[in-house]
Parts: sequence; C-alpha cells; structure tokens
Amino acid sequence: MLKIKTPKSGKARREIEKRAPKLVENGKKTLILQGTKTSNVLNAVLTEIYQLKKGSAVRYTRKNENIRPFESGGETSLEFFSLKTDCSLFVFGSHSKKRPDNLVIGRTYDHHIYDLIEVGVENFKSMESFTYDKKLAPKVGSKPFIAFIGEGFESLDELKHLKEVLLDLLRGEAVENLNLAGLDHAYICTAVSSNRVFFTHCALRLKKSGTIVPRMELVEVGPSMDLVVRRHRLPNDSIRKGAMKTAKDQPKKKVKNVGQDVIQGKVGKIYVPDQQVGSVALPNKAKGLKRERREAKMKPNEGGAPKKQKEDSE
Repeated sequence: MLKIKTPKSGKARREIEKRAPKLVENGKKTLILQGTKTSNVLNAVLTEIYQLKKGSAVRYTRKNENIRPFESGGETSLEFFSLKTDCSLFVFGSHSKKRPDNLVIGRTYDHHIYDLIEVGVENFKSMESFTYDKKLAPKVGSKPFIAFIGEGFESLDELKHLKEVLLDLLRGEAVENLNLAGLDHAYICTAVSSNRVFFTHCALRLKKSGTIVPRMELVEVGPSMDLVVRRHRLPNDSIRKGAMKTAKDQPKKKVKNVGQDVIQGKVGKIYVPDQQVGSVALPNKAKGLKRERREAKMKPNEGGAPKKQKEDSE
C-alpha cells in the first residue's frame, strides 16, 4: 500500500497548491536539457532558446544518459524531470553521426509524454552574428508576433504538428488585452519545402505612418536557422481526449429578490417590516411633551376665569 505524504510546512503546501489543476492555468514552463553528446552548434542553440524563454525556462547542463525519446523506457527520466521542475514543454538536444545537431521538442500532459517532434538544425546563425541598434533589442517577458508563411502549415501533417508545438513554445503566457507598444519582436517561420522550415527572430521598429496605427519594420536580431523535420509522434486518442477536456462553467448562484426587466433592466424587491410607530417608547425629556404641558397649564378653565380669581370674588 502506497503512503500518501502530506506537506508539513506552509511553503510546501503553497507549492503544491500552485501545481494543482486550475480553471485558468499558469503560463507553460520549458525544460531545456541535453544528451550524452552534443556539438558546439547545438549548445549555442540550446543557450539561445533559453535566453529567448528567460523567466519561464529551466536549463540543465549535465549530460543525461537515460533520456532517449521515441524509444520505450527512454522517456522515464524525462517525465521525472518534468514533474520535478513543473514544466509542460521540453527541448532535448543530442548529436550523433546518424542524426547530427538533433533537437526533440515535446509536450507533456499530467507530466507524461503527450507528443514529440524531432528536427535537425542547419545553417544556424547566433544573435552575436547580427549587427543592429541595441535599443531595438527585445525586452524580457514581452509578447511576440508569430507568423507562419507557407501552405505546408495547413496541408502537411508534419508541418501542422511543428506549428502547434512552436506556438506553445514561443507564445508565452496567454493574455486577454495587449498594448501595441509592448510588441517589440516577432518570430517568422517560413515553409521552404515539405520538411524544411526557415526560422528567424526579428525586432519590430515602429515608425510614423500618418495614421493612428504606426508603420512597422522588421530588423533581424537572431537567432536564425533551418529546421528539418525528421520524426514526429502524435498523441493517442485517449490522451488527446483527456488533454482537451475543459471544465464546465459553474452555474451562477441565484440572487434573492432580484429580477430582470426588459425596459427597466435590473429590478430589486425591498421588504420593509411594520415599524409599529404607535407603540414606540418616547424619551421622558421630549421637547414636544414639555410644550404640551406648558400650554395645558396656561389654558383657562371651562368657566372662563382662572381658579384663583374665582376664589377672590367669593
């Protein structure tokens, strides 16, 4: 029988609450790690992906012998690291004679492998190889534009899958409102052939256009590379069904004595209990009572003359 461990400190309890399922999930974190053998190009690619995802990424620099995606038993360590770091995306780099400069990008559901896509990196150019005004450098945490150019992203299964994974990897946290001034960079993905995509990163320069909407210019800031699709694995129907499940909207609690009218809109009913004014006890020193007593003393009797004058006449 398995033991259920409960958190003993407030910090551990808060950390578990952060990882609990929510109606509105937090932003997805990315785990970046490498295999037993890598190349200089691949190390530079992993480092620059980490810089682009800074603030929402975890980077492991040690070699991992037990991680072998697309193989049975080779994904256990990957799922363990995903659970440990609370990351739902991962980028795994490896290098071999058969698959040089290899990147495996994948997603997890409930810290189990959801889907995988393997790409090869060619014609890589780092950020340092581009010359531009440093004032245009994108800020950390800003929202990007993401453009996919080419019919292959709509017709080919491999490129469709790559588009979904890249969107999850690059878009950051989902927001409802966005300020145009905060958009300072864009990711451009162009389908060159049925299995090759040109990826580049550009900064946005806003210029006057004579209208409210400014004119935008793209300045390439890097990195840029060719991504050659090698293998991909789609999720099972059962896993997809569980991942796509959404929580039902909770019914609104009925508010008592409030209704809706077509003309007047929101209408409320107010119930006022009987106040019983006649039985309310008045204070002893009420000004009204003093005045009435004073008037009663000064008022003459029914005979027409005061009582003192009548006694004098006798």
